Amino acid sequence: MHHPIDVASVDHALMTTRSVRKALDLARPVDPEVLLECIDVALQAPTGGQREGWRFVVLTDEVPKRAIGRLYLRAFDGYVADQPDAPGAQRPNYRLLAEQIAAMPALILACLEGRPERGSNAARQVAHYGSILPAAWSLMVALRARGLGSTWTTLHLVHEQEAAAALGIPPDVSQTVLLPVAHMRGAVLRPAHRRPAREVTFWNRWGTTR
Repeated sequence: MHHPIDVASVDHALMTTRSVRKALDLARPVDPEVLLECIDVALQAPTGGQREGWRFVVLTDEVPKRAIGRLYLRAFDGYVADQPDAPGAQRPNYRLLAEQIAAMPALILACLEGRPERGSNAARQVAHYGSILPAAWSLMVALRARGLGSTWTTLHLVHEQEAAAALGIPPDVSQTVLLPVAHMRGAVLRPAHRRPAREVTFWNRWGTTR
């Protein structure tokens, strides 16, 4: 039997899933079963060639969280030093995340078995990362639907090899998105201001609008 989807609810979840760096309850633990439930949702995302090579490393213990937190803060400080005028470099909430990321109740690192082949063409590279990034986004939306805030960030990858060593990740595994996770506390999530579809959509040929 076909069950109609509540389009408004789906659209609302997709349009209001934002990176949450403030208004988080760092003292409240996150139920591991809820995280597994969200990962189960994420595993329904598309994956190239039906490989299903996705792996999620969930950090809840203090030692690995502190290790990743040190690498993340070092990467953030380097980013600010190299690009002081770059977006986010001077925003207090970006600095706040860097300073308290180790205090998050959970960190989830989305990984994929294998590495993109050196010198591979665009199709292979897109297929590789396209086999994990949709799942990472689905995970972020699933967390949001359950009142959990997260932030899409990849900054720790500046020190990818050190992160791999700290977490025991094999060298043939690709790390991608890191999601710090905590219960939201008074966060108000709204659709962001974006250009309308008509301004960014071409029809049948680049540059041709409707």
